[in-house]
Amino acid sequence: MTLKIANHPCFNDASRHKFGRIHLPIAPKCNIQCNYCNRKFDCMNENRPGVTSKILSPQQAMHYLDQAMILSPNIAVVGIAGPGDPFANPNETMETLRLVRAKYPEMLLCVATNGLDLLPYIDELAELQVSHVTITINAIDPEIGSEIYAWVRYNKKMYRDIDAARVLIGNQLEALKRLKEAGVTAKVNSIIIPGINDTHVIEVARKVAELGADILNCMPYYSTTETVFENIPEPSVDMVAEIQKATSEYLPQMKHCSRCRADAVGIIGEINSEEMMQKLAEAAALPKNPTDVRPFVAVSSLEGVLINQHLGEAERFLIYGMDYDKNECVLVDSRTAPPTGGGQQRWEELAGILKDCRALLVNGAGGSPTKVLNEHGIEVMVLEGIIEEAVYGVFCGQDLKHLMKSSQIHACGSSCSGTGGGCG
Repeated sequence: MTLKIANHPCFNDASRHKFGRIHLPIAPKCNIQCNYCNRKFDCMNENRPGVTSKILSPQQAMHYLDQAMILSPNIAVVGIAGPGDPFANPNETMETLRLVRAKYPEMLLCVATNGLDLLPYIDELAELQVSHVTITINAIDPEIGSEIYAWVRYNKKMYRDIDAARVLIGNQLEALKRLKEAGVTAKVNSIIIPGINDTHVIEVARKVAELGADILNCMPYYSTTETVFENIPEPSVDMVAEIQKATSEYLPQMKHCSRCRADAVGIIGEINSEEMMQKLAEAAALPKNPTDVRPFVAVSSLEGVLINQHLGEAERFLIYGMDYDKNECVLVDSRTAPPTGGGQQRWEELAGILKDCRALLVNGAGGSPTKVLNEHGIEVMVLEGIIEEAVYGVFCGQDLKHLMKSSQIHACGSSCSGTGGGCG
């Protein structure tokens, strides 16, 4: 199979008006905290990296891709760019890439990452013929990097300040070297942050050129509210042009970047169409695996009105279905929870009891049961509020952020500077 590398609109300026790309938003968690990043990702009105209106499972993403290809047959590239980091969500990322490669063998595949956890996956990325990888490298000097990154979580350990920068930069540069050894085209993004790294970007360019990078994208920093850097002004057009000119001595430049959303689709620079966003919403409302027959939603409740019981304390689960003729949810069953104790086996049994449910709505849940149930295709949603409102929202693909407990919102990173403790 010969991939048409020249058709990638981000790497080839001549292709950007003819060929489109689609970003599949399957990676919500992140493994670092940048001081310019607000992880509020469910916004419809911002066009910046890290923003998406929905999060998809790999199987939902394939359903969405199938629909998107009908609406926009000029899509030549499938990319994964967040809204977190692809390799902070490695299982979802690699599964999605495998599924796309199997069904669309001539499709270009690419990922955009901070590079922290990229190394273990480079060999398989090459086997899957992932042709393009972008790493955002904002500094090669840990002193400067320590001003940009609040924390890094690597191998289940927290790093802060200059230690965080050392770990991140070391992994980024080694990953770039390994990518080139594996024959993968590599783009480096460097975000120009006035007063922080604007005079340092040329050093980044020199170093990544030595390691074999193919192209450099000097991106102007985007001022985002509720971040450490929110009061830093964006770089001027002249500053960006001067840096691009200086760094062009080392690498070709990408100058047509539009700072795409994590759910961007179509021609670069064009806004996602309403029809395409509707297809994304429809995919997100499906069961995690759309081929599963999962007509129900389970709820943990003390009295049957509110979502107000922790998963571990539930003795029974209320099972709701949807009457689409009447446009209302209905209680169809009540199922007894497995006996307490038994560790993971208890949650495996629960997954069997709820095997026809697409989601389980609870007021709290631990990491172990959440992981087991997710692996069985049951989404655990930590909410509070009226049962009927939440269940109806799940069936109709509505935004339920107003029902999410603050801890659950932060687990996804919304409006959160983070603690580095990891996401559930």
